Order: sequence, then C-alpha cells, then structure tokens
Amino acid sequence: MILPLSYYQQPDVVALARDLIGKYVFTCFDGQLTGGRIVETEAYAHVNDQACHSHLGRFTSRTRIMYEAGGVAYVYLIYGRYVLFNLVTNVAGKADAVLIRGIEPTEGVPEMLLRRGLAAVQRNLTGGPGLLTQALGISTKHYGLPLTGPNIWLEDRAELVADEQVVASPRVGIDYAGEDAALPWRFRLRGSAWTSPAK
Repeated sequence: MILPLSYYQQPDVVALARDLIGKYVFTCFDGQLTGGRIVETEAYAHVNDQACHSHLGRFTSRTRIMYEAGGVAYVYLIYGRYVLFNLVTNVAGKADAVLIRGIEPTEGVPEMLLRRGLAAVQRNLTGGPGLLTQALGISTKHYGLPLTGPNIWLEDRAELVADEQVVASPRVGIDYAGEDAALPWRFRLRGSAWTSPAK
C-alpha cells in the first residue's frame, strides 16, 4: 500500500521516524524503478530541536518546503557534493522532517549499481544518506515532489518491526545543536548490514 499524505501529517515526527523502519521507498525516473526497505532514519522537529533547519522559524529558499503540509520531499546539498533526502512531516506551518539514512536495496539493483559506479552489491550501495540518494536517482531537482508518486513514493508492506529490533541513538554530524545533539532520534534496524557506518 502506498502511504497516503495523511501518514506524513501526523504530529509526532519522532514516532514517525521510528515507524518508518521497515517501510519501503521507491523511485521511478525515466522508467527505471529502484528502491528498498528503510533501515535507518533521523527525526528533526521544528520545536525544541536546534539541529532542525526550521529551528526558531528559520525560513529560507532552502527550508520553505518544510512549511508545507507533510508528504513532500525536502532535498538539499551538503558539503557541496552530497544530496540528502528528507520527508516533510506534520501539518502546514509545522516544519518537521525525517532524514532517510539507509535502505536495504530490493528493486532495480543493477540500475543502482550503475548510478553509484559500483561493480558489486555492498553496504556502500545504499548504506548512508548521500549514497542511497544517488542510488535512487534523487537530486535537488526533485525538491518538493510529492511522496505519493509517480516519481517518489513510500509503501507499507505490513512488515512489523518490534521495538527490540530498533536501536535508538543520537543523530549524526550535529555537534552544533548543543544539548539537542544527544537526543536519541536516530533509528536503526538492529543487525542490518545496510545502516550507515556512523556510530
């Protein structure tokens, strides 16, 4: 089942980031279907989270999409080379997002290998936020696309992931966020070979 817009418009971004573990994300560009099972996410909240791009109501050309109703893609460039793929959540005006950090590839693996320039399937195909975005063919031109298709969508395949299968830990690369850097808002599927290497 393709996740409906109402799924993204839930108010608790942390619970949503946890719930996304075990869901599937797919892209279809130029007739090429690629995707996989989500195994790692991070939550970013517009309230009381200095790591969030919309903290204190920050509104820029980059963050404006975060203020729309949940269910659209927030895609941006970091370090001048990595594109990160986020899901805008909550209702309009409440600018929350979930970063997709790792997926287990299940569809279109040959195409993903081509996009990543790899000869064989290994963790760095999709085990990291910048890597999976490249593998899925997502770029900054897909900023604002709906998450219900036809180019990007998420599916619930009724695969339940028990709490003991999920590791909650602090998010990655946000030392600037002060005490909020310690929030356990990074979620990983325990034992997955496809989570990012960041500790």
